[in-house]
Amino acid sequence: MSASSVPFAVQVGLEARDILFRDKARIQKLLAGLHPHGPTATASLLKANPPTSGNSIDVTDAGVTYTTQVGVGTPATNYTLLIDTGSSNTWIGADKAYTHTSTSVNTRKTVHVEYGSGQFTGTEYTDTVTLSPGLVIQHQSIGVASQTQGFQDVDGILGIGPVDLTTSTVRGEKSVPTVTDNLFQQGTIATESIGISYQPTTSAGNVANGELSFGGVDSPRISGDVNYVPITSTSPASNYWGIDQDLKYGDTTLLEGNAGIVDTGTTLLYIATDAFQKYQKATGAKLDQNTGLLTITQAQFDNLQSMFFVIGGVTYEFTANAQIWPRALNSTIGGVENKIYLVTVDMGQESGSGLDFINGFAFLQRFYSVYDTTNAQVGLATTPFTDAETN
Repeated sequence: MSASSVPFAVQVGLEARDILFRDKARIQKLLAGLHPHGPTATASLLKANPPTSGNSIDVTDAGVTYTTQVGVGTPATNYTLLIDTGSSNTWIGADKAYTHTSTSVNTRKTVHVEYGSGQFTGTEYTDTVTLSPGLVIQHQSIGVASQTQGFQDVDGILGIGPVDLTTSTVRGEKSVPTVTDNLFQQGTIATESIGISYQPTTSAGNVANGELSFGGVDSPRISGDVNYVPITSTSPASNYWGIDQDLKYGDTTLLEGNAGIVDTGTTLLYIATDAFQKYQKATGAKLDQNTGLLTITQAQFDNLQSMFFVIGGVTYEFTANAQIWPRALNSTIGGVENKIYLVTVDMGQESGSGLDFINGFAFLQRFYSVYDTTNAQVGLATTPFTDAETN
């Protein structure tokens, strides 16, 4: 099956206080572990080889999340949707109203989803959803919002998390198929997986920035093999795209065998309080009161060591350059020009909670990630941007 893609862009405009507020609200929601099932539930029903190729669409980095243009209906109306691996319902109506067409079917069932920093309530429809010319889904469940909270300048969400995150969101339904489920069930993709490619962002405004691939891996986007690890068995991380990892800063161990998640909906890199304190001590960083982020001097940056993520026995190096917020974008976070801010943030609780880290936007800019429902696993690979000195 040939790949299908659409350009995507990045926009960084929120102040750091807003980014931290939204991220931490999301963390509290994830820690609640409201859904008792994870992607392992679906894997037991599906047997396939790891993905090797697929269809792709591009996405837009909105500073906190990424968005893509999605067509709904026949003829299609385009909507700007946030891409979220931490939720699984697809819905529209936050900004642009739903346009009824010949393929719109009202199921008359109420749908409601709560997020860390927002929520929506509405009615479930089924309709034709077009992600790209090669990725058209028939009879996709979508929410049409009548009430929304916490969403500005977007029309809704494209949920690409595990299907069980839709549990009890639609009245009368145990769960509803995600866009990835339906692409697989309708034979459009060979494997129920999603590959995500980002790259470091150094410019404000809309800048081309990455790709979302359904059904496999876009090989030209990676510089090495994709290494897969099973979804962690530790709750609540197991309810999402959760993995186990060790984390070091230089020779200092920050986490060892802890569970956490890989998440497109979180902007920064979050680690448990005890790990964060070790990191701050080792780097000599100070907390900046204006932004809420750690800051270091140029001399400290010159001596900044790499962080090392050990996942499934494979070590991923997070260079000194990867650990800092892009200096060209300091003004967008309320920072001072040329000051150096670190992207590692305190989660707000000690390790052992079952969700001790979140590898968010800052991490995903440097590594290709694959979310494989068929085999209940997460894959990671290096890219040409893993070692980029762009900040």
